[in-house]
Formats: sequence, C-alpha cells, structure tokens
Amino acid sequence: MLRFRKSVSMVGLVVFLVAISAVAVWAAPMELKMSYNGPADAENNAVHLFASNFKKFVEEGTGGEVDIKLFPDSQLGNEEERMELLMESGMNQPIINVASYGGIAPVFPEMYATNVPFLFNSYKAAHIFFDESAFMVKAQDEFHKRTGAYLLEVIEEGGFLAFTNSKKEIKSPADFKGLKFRGMAEDQVALYKAFGASGTPIPWTELYMALKTGVVDGQMNPAMYIKMGSLFEVQKFLTLANIQYSDQFLVINGAVLDSLTDSQKKVVKDASRKANAINRTTMESQDSKDIQFLVDNGMLAYSPNEEEMNAFREQGQPAYLEWLKDKVGEDWVELSLECAVTANKKAGEGK
Repeated sequence: MLRFRKSVSMVGLVVFLVAISAVAVWAAPMELKMSYNGPADAENNAVHLFASNFKKFVEEGTGGEVDIKLFPDSQLGNEEERMELLMESGMNQPIINVASYGGIAPVFPEMYATNVPFLFNSYKAAHIFFDESAFMVKAQDEFHKRTGAYLLEVIEEGGFLAFTNSKKEIKSPADFKGLKFRGMAEDQVALYKAFGASGTPIPWTELYMALKTGVVDGQMNPAMYIKMGSLFEVQKFLTLANIQYSDQFLVINGAVLDSLTDSQKKVVKDASRKANAINRTTMESQDSKDIQFLVDNGMLAYSPNEEEMNAFREQGQPAYLEWLKDKVGEDWVELSLECAVTANKKAGEGK
C-alpha cells in the first residue's frame, strides 16, 4: 500500500512538473527576427527608424508576448536571400523582412507598377495611393496567394529619388548619353536605357566600391541614402528630379502572422501603421536637411525647371511603361495609373 502511494505521488509530481514546463513554454514570448538594409542608425537610416518604432509598439502592445529582434545591415542575407528565407522559414524561424523593390519584385513583379516615374505629384498623393487604393487591395491579396506571406505596409524611407553621378551635371535626358548607372532593380535599368545611358543591377552593399572604381558612373537614391552610404565621397553631381517615391515593403511570414491571436495581429498591424506615420513626418522634414548636408560636403545640386521635368517625363515614362507592360501585364499597369490619378486628385483637393 505504501509503495502504491509513493508511486502515485511520483506520478503526480511528474505530471505537475510537465504541466509547469508546458506553462513556461506557452508563456515564453514569440521571438520574431526582423531583417533590413542599412545600419542601426535611426538618424541616417529611415528603415531602422521604422524598425525601432515597430519593435517598440509591438512589444508594448502585446505586453511582451511578441519580441522583435532587429537584424540591420542585411545580416540575414541580401534582398533575394532574405525574401526566400522569409517564405521558407515558417514557425521554426519566424521572419519579418523590410524589402526594397529588389527584394519584392522577384516574387511579385506587379509591384513595379507602383514605381512608374512621375507617378505621384506629392507625398500626400503617394500616401493616399498606398493606404487606400484599389491597386493595393488587389496587390496585397495576390501577394499572399502567391507567396503565403503578408504585405503589411509600404514604408516611406526618404524623399523622392534623385540622380547622382561623377561625370557631369544632368539637366536633360540628353545628358545621360554614354554614362553608366547602377540600377537598384530592373525597372531603374529600363529607365536609364530610355535616357540613353546603360544600367547595371548592383546590390546596395557593393554600390560604394562600384562608384569609386568606375564600374558605374552614377546611381539613383533619395538624399538620405546618398548620405547614409557616404556616396557623396564618390559622386559630384546631384539632380533633384523627384523621379520616384522612395519606399520599401514590410513583409511577414504567413504562418507566423496566422499563429497570433486576434489581439496580437491587431497590435502588429497597428504598430506598422503607427511606425510608418512617424517615418513619413520625419523623412519629409529630413529630406531638405540631407540635401543641404550633401551640398556642404561638396556635391553640386541642381533642380530641373518645369520644362526640363516635362522632358524627363516625356522621354522616360513611355519607355518605362512599355517595359512594364511586358513584365507584369497591362491590367496591373492600367489599375496603377488610374489609382494614381485618383490619389493625385484627392491630394490636390486637400490643399
């Protein structure tokens, strides 16, 4: 009888310990790895500013139930490697990724339709488009069907893109002739070709040396990235042509988001929107400061007049659209253009 009681007691103890262990495992926070380009410098890297605020809002909003670990400087791989890792990782290695067009286009090239040169007249128009357009509703749905991942937010990462080069001042499309440019992705390469220059895809991590050694003469980025990458050390001329809105994309593994409770999902989505709102306010005020920094460090800045901007638009946009239709299908292009017209109109009415 005594042995039986001891056995029962031992069984009870084992059950109790297993239960305690299960509670401990259940109570442990979910850890998400968040990867992106650029240094852990909120002042000089808009994506890190976003990531830092997103982390803060998620961890506070979930009471520590979800923990975000930041991996700046492409620590988890280059653009395509990080996107592949995100789609393949699942719950064994939960991943969030902030991807540029270079990362998202290989799996969802339709997003190129949002990067048509001169698509938006203002920051406000771009915000309306990415926050509420029919194009984005369709894109987010199709992206999830195709990849299993969720596209949560389009993040403002700086001002509108500007051209830089080391050879000469660019005031018109004719000034591009004979120059070699780095293209972040295929769409930029197509644009350079339309202007009579050559374009070569080069990863961000290799861009500085490519410019320094003359592999390419120039590139296209917002002022913040030119500053962040110290490109002013190897570039002389800055053309403020406001070609494209500068953005990146917050993407999360589908299994990870689906595993969260409804309240946790809401926190994550709200956190992405709140962090992006901070980015928008900060980046728009910071852009002029960054341009002045580049000038103070030896770059020559030029702002094209209306006639010159029209020349860029008339030569660059049709060639880009022709390339884009072959790449993604005319229906996506037409929807993007229609939604952009609506966004520009709404933004203008709100002045």
